[in-house]
Amino acid sequence: MITLVRRVTASCLLGAALTACAAAPHQAARPARPAPSATTAPPTLAPGPGGLTPVFTNGSRSRGRTVALTFDADMTADQGARAAAGEHFDNPGLISALRALKVPATVFMTGRWAEEYPDQARSIGRDPLFEVANHSYSHYAFTGDCYGLPTVSADRMREDVERAYAAFRKAGVPDARPYFRFPGGCYDRRALKALTPAGVTAVQWDVVSGDAFATDAGAVSRQVLEGVRPGSVVVLHCTRSAAPTTERVVRAVVPELRARGYRFVRVSELIGS
Repeated sequence: MITLVRRVTASCLLGAALTACAAAPHQAARPARPAPSATTAPPTLAPGPGGLTPVFTNGSRSRGRTVALTFDADMTADQGARAAAGEHFDNPGLISALRALKVPATVFMTGRWAEEYPDQARSIGRDPLFEVANHSYSHYAFTGDCYGLPTVSADRMREDVERAYAAFRKAGVPDARPYFRFPGGCYDRRALKALTPAGVTAVQWDVVSGDAFATDAGAVSRQVLEGVRPGSVVVLHCTRSAAPTTERVVRAVVPELRARGYRFVRVSELIGS
């Protein structure tokens, strides 16, 4: 489910209450594996204090005007019936707009979204303009207090990440990145510790677009333009039914940011710099 986002303490977001899919049966611990890549391994951050999963919020403020647009492609297992009834959790118009504007972007995809839209997941994953990253399989919260979201138990957090990577591989995504975005944006020390063996970098943001459930594209565009600074990571959504203005927002902010001298990059480039 798409989340309604705003700036809050400890990088948590206000989320719409979700009825997410049940976690998969417990499996033996093993590393969470992105799809294998024939190219150079994407950059990640070194572990944080105590060896915890590192958290990336924004890139350098002093190495040029770069900005990363990121899009959460959210869907949970219980929403399959709604999708079958005609609700659109995808947004092909948005992806087409990014391609037409030649904007690199990072798509944080849930495993359930990849299962529902495998052709689109594969198309995004094989387009060098984009990179696919992990947004969990179930979209359960990884903390015990994340605005009413159902939670994943600590012993299944890593498994939920693995299940998403498995869904990407099944859909034909060839090179999912070792980046993870917490559902609802909520995390704590326990969650960071649980994901340490996975070797992922947690990716947050410093600019909240406010596109979730928004009906005024102009207001969302202004919020993005007012918030962007060099090295910013902007969080938006790739879910047509719950973020209907996002394509219009992209078409408005991209030329304006370019006119201000900004260059669009994927998250991997910000981390690598």
